Amino acid sequence: MPVEDIIDRGERSGLVRSLTGKDLIGFGIGIIIGTGVFTLAGIQAKEHAGPGVVLSFVIGGIVAALAALCYAELSSAVPTAGSAYTYGYATLGELFAWIIGWDLLLEFALGAAVVSRSWSGYVSNLLGLPSEWFGEDATVNVGAILIIAVLTVIAVIGIRESSWVTNALVVVKVSVCVLVIVAGLFFFNGAHLDPFIPPAQPATETASALEQPLVQALLGMEQSMYGIGGVFTAAAIVFFAYTGFEALANLGEETKRPKRDLPVGLLGSLIVCTVLYVLVAIVLSAMVDYRQIDEGAPLAAAFQSVGQPWVAALIALGAVTGLTSVMMVELVTIGRIGFAMSRDGLLPPKLSQVHPKWGTPHRMTIGGAVLIMLMAGFIPISELADMVSIGALSGFVIVSLAVPVLRRRKPELARPFRVPLSPVLPILSALACLYLMANLDIITWLRFAAWLALGLVIYFAYGHRNARLAKATSDAAKE
Repeated sequence: MPVEDIIDRGERSGLVRSLTGKDLIGFGIGIIIGTGVFTLAGIQAKEHAGPGVVLSFVIGGIVAALAALCYAELSSAVPTAGSAYTYGYATLGELFAWIIGWDLLLEFALGAAVVSRSWSGYVSNLLGLPSEWFGEDATVNVGAILIIAVLTVIAVIGIRESSWVTNALVVVKVSVCVLVIVAGLFFFNGAHLDPFIPPAQPATETASALEQPLVQALLGMEQSMYGIGGVFTAAAIVFFAYTGFEALANLGEETKRPKRDLPVGLLGSLIVCTVLYVLVAIVLSAMVDYRQIDEGAPLAAAFQSVGQPWVAALIALGAVTGLTSVMMVELVTIGRIGFAMSRDGLLPPKLSQVHPKWGTPHRMTIGGAVLIMLMAGFIPISELADMVSIGALSGFVIVSLAVPVLRRRKPELARPFRVPLSPVLPILSALACLYLMANLDIITWLRFAAWLALGLVIYFAYGHRNARLAKATSDAAKE
């Protein structure tokens, strides 16, 4: 699809342009900070990296920054709903566009379901709500269903209202992260950081062969934990904590000055979150021996262990607000990705209809929310969290490769932000993403392959035959 058509269509989409660079940074922080800082840091320190989880967050942040630079160039040149999906369409063709759009829907829908279940558990612990309706032990997780339903109403009413809610929640959870860092310094124990990277050791006897990282299996290595390999495995998993910044690229048609504000939002939010992640990981690792970290609520339990329950309570509150903002942005993003795919004919056209009063893609947002509520309410999906990372990383590979391809095909296109050292840096970004993907376990790859296979069936059965590009080609042939 010609890039000029994509830009022109974005100008006539009917979506309301009301967001600024400040709003985008708020959205970015809102979706990035969540389960990663409140849960994954402790789990990965205990299971894979020890105090070296600090390096895991640094590695994840560097890979995310490389991908963000590529996103910044494409989003400033082609400000449109759909982000990586649309960039893939403009550079690599319809099939690649479908695959990346399908992956993004997986990433954000599954991510929202996982986070809503986590939110339900935190609320249950904070307020003493019945476990048969809230948390992982519930047969039907009513709490997860209710929070998605409430946030869907806000997302449908309008993007401006969504940004108000998100920015308010961001202030709360960033304040809690700062509290963790400052208060934790008073209980800093350097002995807990030695050894910083625990020596590699064989995996536990209960570990399945399918739980082995793909890179270890390909190289014929013995399944192990800790060591340098453990740091990279943890990096691949905590990359979940960085997913979401790409959601900002979906808001190009609702941003006042997209060519300036989109790069500001992408890079600004990622830098803030990376600094906070690293500092929180250092404090947690120094407060508690990594072998004793609580996997359910690592930060709260760390402060309880040093006799500071009031800090633990504030952390629980921060977790609730943080996870709420993540779900808010994920719901908004799902609507925009589906909107773009429907507009191209790859999904039913009714999904791209904009609400006449609120100016939002309400049908896609509501449809995505129903799917999320079904997963969150009835399926224990914590074991699928890695799929959020693999879905995001596969999308980053496409975006990274799209930068040099678009430069070659459209050298005259205005690019307010340009990735330095192209094509070297974009290729490095794609290789780094692929390497992190290889550090995810085999079962995650098998599930990802099944999702892709389902997507290809839908594409060839419906999308390929109904796509606007296919119809235009058919009409031209008739003439």
